[in-house]
Amino acid sequence: MRQDFTSLAEFSQILQALPSQDAESVEAAKARDGQLSKPPGSLGRLEDLAAWYCGWRGDARAMIEAPQVIIFAGNHGVTAQGVSAFPPEVTAQMVANFEAGGAAVNQLAKVAGARIDVRALELDRPTVDMTEGPAMSEAEMVSALKEGWQAVDSKADLMVVGEMGIGNTTAGSAIALALFGGQASDWTGHGTGVEGDALTYKADVVARAVEANSASKTNGLEVLRCLGGRELAAMAGAMVRARQLRIPLILDGFICTAAAACIEMAQKGALDHAVAGHLSAEGAHGKLLKSLNKDPLLALNMRLGEGSGATLAINILKGALACHSGMSTFAEAGVSDG
Repeated sequence: MRQDFTSLAEFSQILQALPSQDAESVEAAKARDGQLSKPPGSLGRLEDLAAWYCGWRGDARAMIEAPQVIIFAGNHGVTAQGVSAFPPEVTAQMVANFEAGGAAVNQLAKVAGARIDVRALELDRPTVDMTEGPAMSEAEMVSALKEGWQAVDSKADLMVVGEMGIGNTTAGSAIALALFGGQASDWTGHGTGVEGDALTYKADVVARAVEANSASKTNGLEVLRCLGGRELAAMAGAMVRARQLRIPLILDGFICTAAAACIEMAQKGALDHAVAGHLSAEGAHGKLLKSLNKDPLLALNMRLGEGSGATLAINILKGALACHSGMSTFAEAGVSDG
């Protein structure tokens, strides 16, 4: 199994050799569920989540003990087009807030018992304005993928990747348009608070970016390189590394899901180790999740980013595994099963 890469071709080779779920552990987990002291199916989707998780960990009685949340930050040249309600300087300011423990995701990580790491990627050097050509060179893309790859703790047993980057909803919208088609307005949302004519203008910027990079549309990795950003590429690198290590993944909101879609379009099934943490209030997120056949665990009208929705959803998976692995069977409890 390849442990490193120096080109997109080598990264693509990794995608083609990803490990699969352990079928025996899935079946053993389902068999255990059938013996637990509850009516069959009474815990609903929690039962499916537990079996799914156990299959990736290779343990029919797995527990979640070491979740990791990684926040990647990057700046986008397309902000020069005036697509955001906030200036690029906010990215660095929010990174400082993450590092100081003051952001929403820090609080949610504490509640979930998760380690949190922050990785800022060349904030003083934004990507190229994607309306003028590819956002990143291959070397820049590979460097960002490796940042994500190397940020994953091999001892983690659950992964969340989040992001911070002024302008990155524009990048996410462009990725979605390039991958799934339609009109730019179908995929362009309010982001940090863009409204009215500014929203119409943002959709036009998205359309121009996709047109300027039209040759990338048939290749998920090229879409990510041309229309993404360093933080999106880093998220993708972390997602693939998590899969290689059989660490289950919780997807966050629109931007995270756009990065994930590039991986799935590059290699079908690459997101089998992932569940959608929540449905964001960013308008096109639901459509993007449907395109990936992912049903969200939560729908709380959140649209903060940072990995916040996925981090909150860690508690759902923890609950599923606590019941699955901690409950007594009918025999152990001395309860008649009928």
